[in-house]
Amino acid sequence: MIKKIYFIVLFLSLSTVAFANESSHSEAFNLSEVIEHHLSDHAEFPFNIGGVKVYEGESTFDKSNLAIFEDHHDGNKRYHFVGGVDMHITKRVTMMWIVSFFLLITFIPAARMIAKNPLKIHSRFTGVIESVLDFLRTEVIDPNMHGHGHGYYHYMFTLFFFILFCNLFGLIPSVGEVLALVSMQDPHHSIFPKIWSGITVTGDVSVTVTLAGITLVLIYITGFIYQGIKFIFNSVPNGVPLALYPLLWPLEFIVSPCAKAFALTVRLLANMTAGHVVILALLGFIFEFRSFAIAPISVLGATAIYMLEIFVAFLQAFIFTLLTSLFVGSSMHRH
Repeated sequence: MIKKIYFIVLFLSLSTVAFANESSHSEAFNLSEVIEHHLSDHAEFPFNIGGVKVYEGESTFDKSNLAIFEDHHDGNKRYHFVGGVDMHITKRVTMMWIVSFFLLITFIPAARMIAKNPLKIHSRFTGVIESVLDFLRTEVIDPNMHGHGHGYYHYMFTLFFFILFCNLFGLIPSVGEVLALVSMQDPHHSIFPKIWSGITVTGDVSVTVTLAGITLVLIYITGFIYQGIKFIFNSVPNGVPLALYPLLWPLEFIVSPCAKAFALTVRLLANMTAGHVVILALLGFIFEFRSFAIAPISVLGATAIYMLEIFVAFLQAFIFTLLTSLFVGSSMHRH
């Protein structure tokens, strides 16, 4: 346990170094700007189809453009694209690719090992995976889907581990900034921070609303698969007086599923953003007050929140999977 705390404090120290470097680029430290920089998404790698590069100094260059890049092969000149279709690769897209790649190289070999002899425990790692999958199957998916969850195992398992590792990877600071500093490079001109930005993928509304949107689609598809066309009418609970149908039907068939998807979106987004804001604020106090006396308090406080965030990372992945199976399972039969 002590080693884990030391490890967390080390990570927070690394993030503080990067934090200090970020604040050194401006004359006056602005905590809100630093928090916005670390939590907001922006384009890292340019990718435009059919557009034209416009460099700084040209009449058509727009300083307010949100996708401005630096040409490292031409004196670090700033430029952006005009026209065409912007398909720029952002920080969160890069982190999602990293998470997806990590899941593939981790679980495919483990699955092959388990498939060779399902009754044998090959290693501790495969044993942990089998235990987690069995827990999700027997305690989360099957009970909430009334024993019909077999066809949903693959998606639910993927959903849980994707959210879990997005949450956990978001807790690792932008180590790339520290590596850039060690190599005596400007972090803004280094490739390291762009590869591992340390941003939390599930802290973006576009990601959480997409995951919730998939749940919304599954609710309707499952309802029609298990109930047929009657699902349209069976969405209203059994025993409701006929006179109340015109009032309850749009609430139960349209509003209720959308409200469930909205709840999934906000719950994951808020929980994965709040902790990071608190950690950044605690570390920011050191530079805001410019006093080393507050450093121990800030680091210890950030360490405590960091340990809580590790628990929240697992909890939110579990809750999102639990509610998804519950919402989808509720459309299988009339209530």
